[in-house]
Amino acid sequence: MQPSPIAAIVRFGIFQLDLKARELHKAGVKVKLQDQPFRVLALLVDRAGQVVTREELRQSIWPTEVYVTFDQGLNNAIKKVRIALEDSADNPRFVETVAKHGYRFVAPVRVEQRSASEAPFGSPLRALRNTAFIGLTSAIVLASLAYWTWQRSDMRAKPSSGRAVLAVLPFDNLSRDPDQEFFSEGLTEEMITQLGKLNPERLTVIARGSVATYKGSSLTINQIGRELHADYLVQGSVRRASDRVRITVQLIQVRDQTELWTESYDREPKDLLALQASVARTIADQIHITLTAEQKTRLARPRQLEPAAYEAYLKGRYYWNKRTAESLQRASIYFQQAINKDPAYSAAYSGLADCSSGLTWHGFNFPAEALAKANAAALKAIEIDPQSAEAHASLALVLHHRLDWPGAEREFKRALQLDPHYANAHHWYGDYLSIKGRHDEALLEAKQALELDPLNLMIGTWVGLRYYLARKYDRAIEQGRNTVELDPNFAAAHLLLGESYVQMGQHKQGLAELEKAASLSGNSPLYLAQVGVAYALAGRKTEALRIIGRLQRLSSERYVSPYGLAQIYAALNGDKQTFRWLQIGYDDHAVWMSYLAVDPVFDRFRSDQRFRDLLRRLALLP
Repeated sequence: MQPSPIAAIVRFGIFQLDLKARELHKAGVKVKLQDQPFRVLALLVDRAGQVVTREELRQSIWPTEVYVTFDQGLNNAIKKVRIALEDSADNPRFVETVAKHGYRFVAPVRVEQRSASEAPFGSPLRALRNTAFIGLTSAIVLASLAYWTWQRSDMRAKPSSGRAVLAVLPFDNLSRDPDQEFFSEGLTEEMITQLGKLNPERLTVIARGSVATYKGSSLTINQIGRELHADYLVQGSVRRASDRVRITVQLIQVRDQTELWTESYDREPKDLLALQASVARTIADQIHITLTAEQKTRLARPRQLEPAAYEAYLKGRYYWNKRTAESLQRASIYFQQAINKDPAYSAAYSGLADCSSGLTWHGFNFPAEALAKANAAALKAIEIDPQSAEAHASLALVLHHRLDWPGAEREFKRALQLDPHYANAHHWYGDYLSIKGRHDEALLEAKQALELDPLNLMIGTWVGLRYYLARKYDRAIEQGRNTVELDPNFAAAHLLLGESYVQMGQHKQGLAELEKAASLSGNSPLYLAQVGVAYALAGRKTEALRIIGRLQRLSSERYVSPYGLAQIYAALNGDKQTFRWLQIGYDDHAVWMSYLAVDPVFDRFRSDQRFRDLLRRLALLP
């Protein structure tokens, strides 16, 4: 007769985890915890004190699901575990987030063991019974997880799109000179761009924002491939010395970690574009991607670049990707240097336009002047290279900010026609569609951007913004939490969470998130204004007026968007001041004015004729 399985009881704090019954108790009272969060908690407790990677959780609990489903599922499971344990991601007592890696159970655990027939298991279990503050035996948990996985096997489904997925991992900087990081990161991004244009119908190339998180990662090829749902990985290294660059590139098939191809090159900087085109052709051949005659011609005739211009461009992209006010200003300088060295450099003009747009959107530039410069740069990029998806997307973003709605949509569609896998185009187009009230379409574009760049924090947050503007606040909060799980210090995600909680009437939680967002942003006026809105809606008029005074004092030192001040007065029911600041925002061409038709803060004004007239002037009402 076979012995009955062990039923381990694990205690931590005032909680008790019963593996046999699959129940969690708090001080003897059962706490509701669904099956999947329970399994996550069981595995974390089994490895108490150790980091359990997201990949390990995936393999144990989500072995057959697609990446995006897993990512959202795990984040939701962790959230439910924390709710059950009354835990906090910011000040964890039980489950600690290890940013970009996984989770650690940080509380001491005590294990008790029962069995219907203890004798066959002998002394090891008696020793286990007498040992305090140790983890569960892995066999117990893994056997349970295996059984649960087997139970779910009839629901398995593996999607097949007939399209290969490839990820270019960050190239290693073998020069070991931190000042050369821009060069290795820039070459990685350029390689992604080249490969992304091979054959969009047959090949998806994961965007830079997601692969960047694996820089210096200790994860295996198999783990990274599974996390990104990639069929192939490209690894590379760069060593730069004087006027020579040595590059090694390796193509690996994920399913069996087979090295399909590897090559090393020693080139002058002026030949790097030709080298990248050659590598792209070779990779296409290795993974059986058919190229059109036009694609072959483009790869066979890469543009020659002035080395100094190329280096300045790579520095521009390096700082652009940091997305702070200071980095965008620095990126603008480098893009302009690239243009000065090579006046026919389309990508540099596009980068310059994106910097001006970004600084304006975040409230660091006076809109009218900055957007005029951005428009000129984007038009020049298209004039030089009419087939550049990046250039058309840059122009679309400028036209969007300048309230040229037909022009913006035309350019977004052209960018996506030229490169259906350009994540930023989907991301920005989704914002345009939200502003126009086309929320279902907006969400589709946002999700497409996230599928192409699944670990991009801004894109993930903006999926939540699509829900927020559609008044689906619970979904916005869920998405915001997903992003915070990836990086607890990402200010925009806390901003989204705070705004969503406030609109749901959860003012205390909303204020906590918004104040954290403002702090993480360096007290940007854009973020401070939302703190003011939250104070006003919570009935804390004095604090809201104090924020208004602070923003007005800041406006003597730098640009402060009138839109934020209008939001605070709207929340204070100060109609006269609301319309005063909205008019100033209209006169200033403040880019946030474009959200007026869908911003929940202004919902009580929807029937006001003055408000409707303003929407018509903004071309947001017929």
